[in-house]
Amino acid sequence: MSVLVYTESDKGQFKKVAFEVASYAKAVADQLGTSVTAVSINANDTSALGNYGVDKVLEINDGGLDTFNAKGYASAIAQAAEKEGAQVVVISSTADSRYLAPLLAVNLNAGYASNVVEAPSSTAPFTVKRTAFTNKAFNHSTINTAVKLVGVSNNSFGLVETSGSASSEAFSPSISGSGVTVESVDKATDKVTIADAEIVVSGGRGLKGPENWGMVEELADVLGAATACSKPVSDLGWRPHSEHVGQTGKPVASNLYIAIGISGAIQHLAGINASKVKVVINTDPEAPFFKAADYGVVGDAFEVVPALIEKLKEFKAQNA
Repeated sequence: MSVLVYTESDKGQFKKVAFEVASYAKAVADQLGTSVTAVSINANDTSALGNYGVDKVLEINDGGLDTFNAKGYASAIAQAAEKEGAQVVVISSTADSRYLAPLLAVNLNAGYASNVVEAPSSTAPFTVKRTAFTNKAFNHSTINTAVKLVGVSNNSFGLVETSGSASSEAFSPSISGSGVTVESVDKATDKVTIADAEIVVSGGRGLKGPENWGMVEELADVLGAATACSKPVSDLGWRPHSEHVGQTGKPVASNLYIAIGISGAIQHLAGINASKVKVVINTDPEAPFFKAADYGVVGDAFEVVPALIEKLKEFKAQNA
C-alpha cells in the first residue's frame, strides 16, 4: 500500500529533483496514511532520502541498467511497484522521466497525470492540479485506475525536509533486453545542468555571434546558473543543441529565467512559461518577451549585462 517514488541520480549522486519528488511522495503518503518507498538505480548513498520522507529504499545496482534506457528502467520500476503493492507511483518531469512515463504507465496499467504542481486535492477520487496549454492555465485531473502515475513538474512542489531515516534493501528486478545499445554518452562537466538549475541565463541572436557568449557564461557563473539559448542560436551552431530551450527544445521550470537578446517567439515562451520569475533584456521595447516577462530592461545587452555582473559581484563581496 506504500507510495513508490523513482529518485533519479547521475554518476552515483542524487539529482535535486529526486528530493523534490520524494517530498511530494511523502505528502501523498500522509494523505493516504501509508509509507514511502523509493526506487534508486545506481546511487552510491541512499541515506539522504530519509531526510525527505522516504521510509525504505529499494536499491538497484544492476549492470544492465548502467546507462538510462526507458524500457529497462520502466520494467524495473514497475516490478518494484508490484513488489510493494504501490497504488501511487511518483516520478519527475525531467527528459528521462517523460521518456519512461508512457512505458511505465503501460506496465502498471496506470493512468498518468503529467505536469502536476500540487499535492492531491482529493484522494477519493484521486485528483491533482496540473499545468495545461503550455503552462498558460491549470486543470484538475482525476485518475480512476487502481494504480496512479504522477509526474511532478520540476521546481513546483519544492523540497520539504523531515527528521526521518530510510532503511535500504537490495532489489534485483528481472531485466530483459531493451533493444537499445548505448555506444557512448557525452556530458558537460563542472556546469549546472538546465534540468537541475534554479536559475537559467539564456541568450539569443541579439548577442550577434558566439564570440560574445562570454558575458552570458560569466553572469551564469556569478549566479550559479545554467546557460541556455534560443532555437535560432543552436541552429546557427553558436551553442550546442543541448542548451536549446523552448517548446521544441528542453522545457525550463527554473525559479529565475533571464533572457538576453531573445525576442520571445511563441515556441520559446511555451517552453519557459513554467519558470516562476522571467526577466528580459532587449533593445526592442516591442519584443513579445516583454509581455510574458515579470521584469524587463530595455537596453543594449552589451551595456546592461556587464553592469549587472559588476553589481552582483559587489553584492556578493559585501555579503560574503
